[in-house]
Amino acid sequence: MTERLQKLLASAGHGSRRGIEEWIRAGRVTINDRVAVLGDRATSADLIRLDGRPLDLGGQRQSVEVLLYHKPVGEVTTRSDPENRPTVFERLPAPGSGRWIVVGRLDVNTSGLLLFTNDGELAHRLMHPSSEIEREYLVRLRGRPAPAILEQLLRGVELEDGPARFDRIEAGSTEGSHSWYRVCLHEGRNREVRRLFEHVGHEVSRLTRIRYGSVLLPDDLRAGHTRSLDSRSIAELVRLASSGGSTSTDSASLPS
Repeated sequence: MTERLQKLLASAGHGSRRGIEEWIRAGRVTINDRVAVLGDRATSADLIRLDGRPLDLGGQRQSVEVLLYHKPVGEVTTRSDPENRPTVFERLPAPGSGRWIVVGRLDVNTSGLLLFTNDGELAHRLMHPSSEIEREYLVRLRGRPAPAILEQLLRGVELEDGPARFDRIEAGSTEGSHSWYRVCLHEGRNREVRRLFEHVGHEVSRLTRIRYGSVLLPDDLRAGHTRSLDSRSIAELVRLASSGGSTSTDSASLPS
């Protein structure tokens, strides 16, 4: 039975559907020596190449793997960097099959939870806006926003790439000229947390992601280290990605 090309390649662990669609648009993928186009269908019996290199379609995984990584500040969320900065892929153990696909991104100055999976379809669902997977962050701000400002951020503001808002904001302690907050939102737009606070005049001085969907950053997982997600937690993550919507859970406490 044929499948959409991007779904076939994602299921074989070659990337997320979104990333594979970009390869197809750029003319980098061929099917039986013909340049592929979006909408093409194929099977594992077809000869599919990326940049002239044959892709293995026989490695359909027997099980889904998910890896937690505590990203430190200073690493970039990419496989290679033209500025030769360290990348999040350099410390990862090899997956049992396929290759690791990063679920979303964190900017170079943001630390915290990153998820990796060898299942392209799961990665696609976790990142797709329609799934509305909730992300939670610990934020340290310069200054302390007035209650009216926080209400504005909950109602929504207009950023350069469209309207944005926080789903929840929980105030924490104050440290001199800084204040702590825990915030949740269900989008993964570039630097969205930082840009929301900057829009109302407050600079983010520290930002850590502590939850992605149903997965928490473990308190004892040190920066630069990884941990495999257990099968029960993977099943919950798959369920969440399939059904969409947010999840509520007790996560890291605010500094006191």
